[in-house]
Amino acid sequence: MLFLGVAATAVAYPLYFALMAGAGASRAILVTYLVPALALVYGAFLLGETVTAVALVGLAFVLGGVALGTGTVGATVNRYAPMLLLLAAVWGASYLFIKIAVDEIEPAPMMATRTLLAAAALGVYLGLRIGWGRAFAEIRAAWRHCAVLGVLNAALPFWLIAWGEKHIDSGLAAVVQASVPIFNALLVLRFLPHERLSGSRALGLAIGIVGVGVVTGIHPDGGWIAVAGALAIVVSSLAYAGAGVYGQIAVSGTAGPVLATGSMLAGGLILLPVALFQLPAQAPGWEATASVLALTLLGTALAQLMLFRMLALHGSARLSLVTYLMPGFALVYGALILDEAITGSTLIGGALILGGVALASGAVRLPRRPTVPART
Repeated sequence: MLFLGVAATAVAYPLYFALMAGAGASRAILVTYLVPALALVYGAFLLGETVTAVALVGLAFVLGGVALGTGTVGATVNRYAPMLLLLAAVWGASYLFIKIAVDEIEPAPMMATRTLLAAAALGVYLGLRIGWGRAFAEIRAAWRHCAVLGVLNAALPFWLIAWGEKHIDSGLAAVVQASVPIFNALLVLRFLPHERLSGSRALGLAIGIVGVGVVTGIHPDGGWIAVAGALAIVVSSLAYAGAGVYGQIAVSGTAGPVLATGSMLAGGLILLPVALFQLPAQAPGWEATASVLALTLLGTALAQLMLFRMLALHGSARLSLVTYLMPGFALVYGALILDEAITGSTLIGGALILGGVALASGAVRLPRRPTVPART
């Protein structure tokens, strides 16, 4: 009781009011997002409490409602660090939501639901923002690009990730997915001849590929089916990289939200015929249903809007840092909520992948040897 009185009242309240005075109410209210998450972590580590999927899904919706209801999304959207962390946290949670739902819902119906509902949510946002007629006209004008991106950026990778997570842990899937920039760099070298391959980038590609091999080839618990699951995630990374290169080569002048809406719609329509043949025999439990809804609204619709907003404000180079943060969030979610083991091969392979990404993307450059002038 004494600690509660001193720490939670005598210390906490003066700190909170000092924060309000120094940073303003709109920034001080962001502490609302941290308190529930930290309470879950404290309970898990100090009291042995179980962090259930229900708690995480409920927390995600509560925080989303707080963000929208208080207007703090608009207040923080222009700030780089909070948005980067939020995007990494949301994307990292997507692997958890998939893992929970895939036990009861097959990959095709799960991802068809995800893409079609996300397209509906994004379509409403787009219609309210630019008008329904203009939104429909812009999506129709870009339908070819939307169809290609619907395959490469939605239907194919979404299905592969869900199938892969039937056989491997969610945290491992996120670590393998961090290899997207490696494949992107390889495809850029193939399809954009003007791109040069420096020594640092070549070393980064080699290190990243070795990391993918370590993560996918060393999985003692799952056998060959686990290797196949990890390879499915690798192929999904290649599809995402292909979508990025296609967008760089062929797509210009089309707004990001338009492409996001159209590609989600196209991806859902592609998956729909298969989904209709794989509908669950009985209604899924509410945890699986809530996970699909969270995956749709938070991990897809909200994440897409955040992605394009950050691209517009901060550029692709700074946005790419989400690659380094997302696997960490996913590993923590999987360990705390699903009791997934964080193995040595996962950590070593993940470190190699991220190190390779840093070199291949140019975020880190090897020091050049100083030139020694020739003696005459």
